[in-house]
Amino acid sequence: MSPIGGVGINLAIQDAVAAANLLAPALRRPGPLDDGVLEAVQRRRTFPTVMTQGLQVLIQRRGVSTVLRLKAPPKRAPLIVRILSNIPGFRRIPAYIVGIGFRPEHVTEYIRRCGQ
Repeated sequence: MSPIGGVGINLAIQDAVAAANLLAPALRRPGPLDDGVLEAVQRRRTFPTVMTQGLQVLIQRRGVSTVLRLKAPPKRAPLIVRILSNIPGFRRIPAYIVGIGFRPEHVTEYIRRCGQ
């Protein structure tokens, strides 16, 4: 995971919550764990991981690397920054992606009851 956006810990916590939600009921049953449960965790978390990493690569290639190669400070912000800054509804998109992610996870009621 790239450090861009500082979202690695967010994904790790969301992965843990998704794993707990899907694994807890299976682990409480007697017998061996079905591989399908582990595959379900992987399927659930692949999309947000791929999207987050793709966005990080895009920011690195189009933003950070471009600015670092310049000999002088840029005369104006990149187009995407200008769009996000000038269209009020779009301002929330980067904050939402960084803070919440592409697929937020929540502890299920089953897990809450198990912890009591």
